[in-house]
Amino acid sequence: MKYEEIIQSIKKKIFVPIYFLYGDEGFFIDEICSAIDKNVLSEGEKDFNQTIVYGKDTTIESIITMAKRFPMMSSHQVILVREAQHLDKIELLESYINNPQKSTILVICYKYKKLDGRKAFAKKLKKNHLVFESKKLYDNQVPIWIENHVKAQGFSIIPSASRLLSEYLGSDLSRITNEVQKLLINAKVGQTITEDEIQEKIGISKDYNVFELQKALGKKDVLKANRIITYFASDPKNHPLVMVIAILYNYFINLGIINSLQDKSSSSIVSALGINPFFVNELSQSAHNYSYAKIVRIIGYLREYDAKGKGVDNPYTSNDDLFKELIYKILH
Repeated sequence: MKYEEIIQSIKKKIFVPIYFLYGDEGFFIDEICSAIDKNVLSEGEKDFNQTIVYGKDTTIESIITMAKRFPMMSSHQVILVREAQHLDKIELLESYINNPQKSTILVICYKYKKLDGRKAFAKKLKKNHLVFESKKLYDNQVPIWIENHVKAQGFSIIPSASRLLSEYLGSDLSRITNEVQKLLINAKVGQTITEDEIQEKIGISKDYNVFELQKALGKKDVLKANRIITYFASDPKNHPLVMVIAILYNYFINLGIINSLQDKSSSSIVSALGINPFFVNELSQSAHNYSYAKIVRIIGYLREYDAKGKGVDNPYTSNDDLFKELIYKILH
């Protein structure tokens, strides 16, 4: 099942005896646990029927013993196992998997580790219970996720604003969620979030960010590009060279892909890049300003300056000067 389907089924009071949640993105695992916490038991029932244990402090035998108990004055009991990746011999749960207590909801949070699907333990889990792999989003998926998350709260956000948030906050969904809540405080239901709200409530500049730098480079606007990198140099903590280069690298890769397409229609570009149609015209115009050969050279520059920014063959040059050199080579 997909994450959204799991959440909806829990809200509809459709539960399964075992939830095995694993993977590198802790946010989705925490959200499923939160949904179970809110929807299975009332606050009065939790005192006797909800147990939270940690993998470092318990054993499989203890978990099985707890899971086999009957609930007290409730239809269910919930056993939540956090940090289950630290459990020894988790495969010993197989005996309980084969014959679970129907009134128990056992939630295994196996964060940051993989489940070996080749083992009999994993096969039985997947066949008879709910197994969910929580995968980290790719960077290009984060803006769309932000738009959907904001929409689920009863608001909307323009694509350029969601992209600005993702550039500044990265792919840490927990951090993004916290910052989105700041945006929605005192906002009216149905309101559209713009870059102005982001600048006012979170402090991210709408004019001096890596996406404005991309626009300036795409238009070959030398003055604006240099203004932005001067701003970056004054705030290196929030605009580190290697992070900016990583985003520019993806940007010029996309321009190269556009130039290589025989069909340069909007639908073809959206399909090839997996981007929001909102950005197609901007990217198409930028691709027109750079030949394929120039883009190949720029990608080479980005790799070179990424290495220099990490100290490779660069004992003296500051990041400020590296920024200026790189931008000059891209634009000339």
